[in-house]
Amino acid sequence: MSLPSPELPAPLAAAIEARLEGRSQSALRERANELSQRYRSRKPTIETIRDETDALAYAATRMPATYAAIVTALGRLKEESPDFAPKRMLDVGCGLGAGACAAATVWLSIAEITLLDRSALFLRLATELMKDSGVPAPIKAIERDFVAPRALAEFPFDLVVIGYALTEVAESDLHSVIDRLWARTSGALVIIEPGTPRDHTRLMVVRDQLIALGANILAPCPHQAPCPLPANDWCHFSVRLPRRRAHRLVKDVDAPFEDEKFAYLAVGRFGASPPSARIIVPPRANKAGISLKLCAGKAFRETFIPKRDKARYEKIRRKNWGDPLRAPAEEI
Repeated sequence: MSLPSPELPAPLAAAIEARLEGRSQSALRERANELSQRYRSRKPTIETIRDETDALAYAATRMPATYAAIVTALGRLKEESPDFAPKRMLDVGCGLGAGACAAATVWLSIAEITLLDRSALFLRLATELMKDSGVPAPIKAIERDFVAPRALAEFPFDLVVIGYALTEVAESDLHSVIDRLWARTSGALVIIEPGTPRDHTRLMVVRDQLIALGANILAPCPHQAPCPLPANDWCHFSVRLPRRRAHRLVKDVDAPFEDEKFAYLAVGRFGASPPSARIIVPPRANKAGISLKLCAGKAFRETFIPKRDKARYEKIRRKNWGDPLRAPAEEI
């Protein structure tokens, strides 16, 4: 099963570009630079996106990358659980709706979408962009801070997605937020975060809590055991996405692509057949063969597949960072 394309769907990209028409490129570029500086200083999004120009600068420069990471993580969930067909989904801290758009791309079964964010501006633009891009499911927007008690809807959802939002939650609120997210999940919960050491550490705390609550780990981990990585390492992945013209102009860059580093965790109230291992850094190939760094069998290890072992080498040579391995006797 191939992963979904990391590129923004053409109708969604067109809807964003239509809103950029007639706007000053220099003004958008200036706002995009300010956004980058504010995010690097870890200011919360509600303080970072102040008006529609900010929101459109974000749509042009950051939404493509957040969409790419989220759709890749959701694609990994579908890869592990191909029979999972969610109908009702909740996009928590939705921003401009990258999570909901990604879910609608991965699962045609999505029949109802709920967006939750504390920014009325984001909710309005997210709803407009999704409708203009042809997302067929009805959309409900809820203006609330998901960190607040009783902020989440009282009924459960087949799929709950929280992308690049948990990173802004204070340590003191993290435990209660996860409790409430899991309580609203009847199928699968997917968390996507920046691919940093800090966010990996927080995600492992969340992982332990969800396991204690009875969740089954669906991806990326091939086991329920504690994370075997040493303290000075962290689990993250990368997705390469193309930059459209508007993206390059507002970001003031020439490169036709960018690489988004992200971490993710998918858990469910249902089980899945876990892979035997997962590749957790880019494979290193040389004239002699391929070296792999793996999370496998409740442990971390490295392995080398020589070219002379043609059967194993042919099975492994097209594998990428983040791919699961399913046949240890043949592949690793």
